[in-house]
Amino acid sequence: MLLVIADYNDLSGHPVVGASWEGFVIENLLAAAPDDSKASFYRTAAGAEIDLVLEFPKHGLRAIEIKRGLTARPGRGFHIACDDLKPSRRFVVNGGQDRYPLGPEREAISVRGLATELATL
Repeated sequence: MLLVIADYNDLSGHPVVGASWEGFVIENLLAAAPDDSKASFYRTAAGAEIDLVLEFPKHGLRAIEIKRGLTARPGRGFHIACDDLKPSRRFVVNGGQDRYPLGPEREAISVRGLATELATL
């Protein structure tokens, strides 16, 4: 058994689940994004971080924070990083299906929802 993960409950409590979810989300969003998009991440020595930054020639930057929970909110580092980069859109991709605002200039969205939106750019 890989990583001694026998079932969903074992996976949910395993330290690798967050990084695995993040990789899954990034792969799916990059597959849906237009070919002319540029992907990167942003991290400062002070701890400001954005999990995925997508740049589109005609649509500007998208800042994407990835959280596995259903009601995940971005941390302070995400807000500081967004102040640095000034993206045109800010998303928190979570494990749910709903799309809703998280405050000014930020919204929660599902992986599928954001992938669909990126595919239409």
